Amino acid sequence: MYFTECGQSIIDQASNVRMRNVDVIMAYVDLEPVPFQKGFYSVDITFFFNVCLDVFQAPAAPPVTVCGLSIFSKRVVLYGSEGNVKVFTSDYAPDQIDNQNAPVKNLPKATVQIADPIGLSAKLCEYRECCDCCCRIPECICKQYGGNFCTKNTCKVVYATIGIFTIVQIQRNVQMLIPAYDFCIPDKECVATSDNPCELFSRIDFPTNEFFPPKVTDLCGEDHGCCCKPRS
Repeated sequence: MYFTECGQSIIDQASNVRMRNVDVIMAYVDLEPVPFQKGFYSVDITFFFNVCLDVFQAPAAPPVTVCGLSIFSKRVVLYGSEGNVKVFTSDYAPDQIDNQNAPVKNLPKATVQIADPIGLSAKLCEYRECCDCCCRIPECICKQYGGNFCTKNTCKVVYATIGIFTIVQIQRNVQMLIPAYDFCIPDKECVATSDNPCELFSRIDFPTNEFFPPKVTDLCGEDHGCCCKPRS
């Protein structure tokens, strides 16, 4: 995990940590075609989690809440078919010349759905040189924490175990033929009904069921349900 200078100073003096909650900040998705495998694409996903910890510094002192950043990367390979055409689009921009956008290849679009993560555990360990990570943290995330993160010259580090459920999809625009029909214009005129009440009554079906009360099987089913059982 990564902490700001203020948070890292608390972690360096900690004797134990406990995970309070975890949330997904964002996920960066990158899609690239797989060499020598036509129609297959690699989807690289980088998850950024906001993890809140209860930090214990003394045996009898109450814990201090510290929030840090946890990063996890994952790669999946999915089939997205082929598209060898170039796509030209024109978007309207007010008060500007309506020029066409630059042409792009007909690549599929990767989407990632993430359920609420589950904080499983947090472990406090001594810092080692092999713990350095070269992952670049976006500036927009640094602003949410109010400063840069400490990546070196720390005494202790925290490893977070997070459970996530995700669905990774590749979407592509395809041409589909759907049968369409012309507008349905009525060619007949609606005939007004007669105001004669006797003629209207003569078209109503006779309510036979109203004259025959329901049987016990109609009310409770064949097994009589919770009703009275027939005597033997």
